[in-house]
Amino acid sequence: MATNERHLELLLGRCVYDAADQRIGLIEEIRAEQVGDEWVIQEYLLGATAVLERLSAWSLGVGFLRLLGARKLHIGYRVPWNQLDLADVDRPRLRCTIEALQELREQQEETSQ
Repeated sequence: MATNERHLELLLGRCVYDAADQRIGLIEEIRAEQVGDEWVIQEYLLGATAVLERLSAWSLGVGFLRLLGARKLHIGYRVPWNQLDLADVDRPRLRCTIEALQELREQQEETSQ
């Protein structure tokens, strides 16, 4: 296996940490694009709301959670492929600050407009 290849099933569910060793969230979804015969990672989705994104159930899931009384939902994050250090696959780390990441809620609002 080439050094830039990874087993995606080993990344799903891994906790991502920032430079200060704070937990950011779990890798819940990995988005890739086919380029020729290969699949190239575009971004990683972190956090509980990323599960809703993976299941394509964003609107339904958020509505259901609000029905159950959730006032403020935990926000997930989009991490561009080049902002995640996978040198230690057991403990992936951000290469940027958490403030530099786009929140999943922002992405959903942009696509619904």
